Amino acid sequence: MSDMSSMSRKEKKNQLRRQMISSGPKDKKIKQEESSEKIISKAHNRVLRRRFLTFIIIIGLAAAAVFGVRQYFTYHQYTSYKTAWEKPVSEGGASGYAPFGSNVIKYTKDGVSYIDGQGKTVWMQSYEMKNPVISVNGGYAVIADVQGNQIAICSESGYQGTATTALPVIKAAVSQNGIVAAILEDSRASYIQYYKKDGTDMQLTVKSVLSGDGYPLDIALSPDGTRMIASIIHLEKGELLQRVVIYDFSEIGKNENYVVGGMDEEFAGSMVAKVIYPTSEEACAFADTGLSFFSMKNLTNISLTKQVKVEEPIESIFYSEEYAGIIVQNTSGENPYRMDVYKLNGDLAFSREFDFQYREAEISGDNIILFNETACRIYNVQGVLKYDGEIDTPPGAIVRGKYPGTFIVSGSQMMKEIKLQ
Repeated sequence: MSDMSSMSRKEKKNQLRRQMISSGPKDKKIKQEESSEKIISKAHNRVLRRRFLTFIIIIGLAAAAVFGVRQYFTYHQYTSYKTAWEKPVSEGGASGYAPFGSNVIKYTKDGVSYIDGQGKTVWMQSYEMKNPVISVNGGYAVIADVQGNQIAICSESGYQGTATTALPVIKAAVSQNGIVAAILEDSRASYIQYYKKDGTDMQLTVKSVLSGDGYPLDIALSPDGTRMIASIIHLEKGELLQRVVIYDFSEIGKNENYVVGGMDEEFAGSMVAKVIYPTSEEACAFADTGLSFFSMKNLTNISLTKQVKVEEPIESIFYSEEYAGIIVQNTSGENPYRMDVYKLNGDLAFSREFDFQYREAEISGDNIILFNETACRIYNVQGVLKYDGEIDTPPGAIVRGKYPGTFIVSGSQMMKEIKLQ
């Protein structure tokens, strides 16, 4: 019995030994390989995690830096400025200045010149006008001789041509590609006449009489020049009434005698002194009772997206390709003026009261600039006051410079670039 038990124990030991031998070196090698793969995989994953974490940190730091810089430029208020350069300019008669492209255009009774951001005259063109009035749209400008017969057409690259009219010019507008529309009149009627950018008559005329279609107060062209918005007053039963009309001079508008939209009741009791058509999809009308914003996305269904009623007297208007603003007499606040700036969809961008006795109000880039003969105030489009101080050159125009915080100040005798500090 004991022998049997002894044999059984020996067999079990031998069996266990065989199992250990059979699963020895080969299995160990396999396990070692598996273990090495796991170690390599874990190490690789650790590297990837570190790289991902480093990437996230870098992105976070970059975003924080961008946010910090943006916040600084948005909310930092400057208290002084230094002059980067200045140059004397010849008077050449009574001079007018206007923002043009990224620089300044100067016009007088004797001619027009384009001045770059370094004060250099890029080009100039002479003419003779008694009462020149300028209209600028992007990279094109027209100088019309009011009650005369000349319209000079210019682009940033130079003088393009002159349109000579048979009737006296009342007003002219230009599109962003150089098409010109002019309001002409005689003793019986008014006419809106189209011209190419070289001054060639396009043989496209809209005639109207006060007792019929009405008299155009102001016009503006779409960026491509094919459409026009017009403020028109007309006489009905002895009463002067206001309407806003949209024309389309492409093939689409021919079937409708070019008139694709018109509104009368919406402007009852108003007088629309200015209309703008800054983008292909948006237009705006400035009335003595407020602002009206139009959607031009669908010419078969032009819509009045929003009307902003204003109770206070409107002192000034200003506008750009993105914003429309007004300054009113502030009858309810502590300060004498209030500035309201709107996006072109009608949403209010900001409203600010102020007590600065300004002479002109302009938008240049993302800055609203108010100035008089000796001082200026500069706001950004968030409504933050960026600068409030004196300007030692009486400005005819102030436009944003090439770099943040820089501005070009143009006067009758001096032109300079200032950098806010």
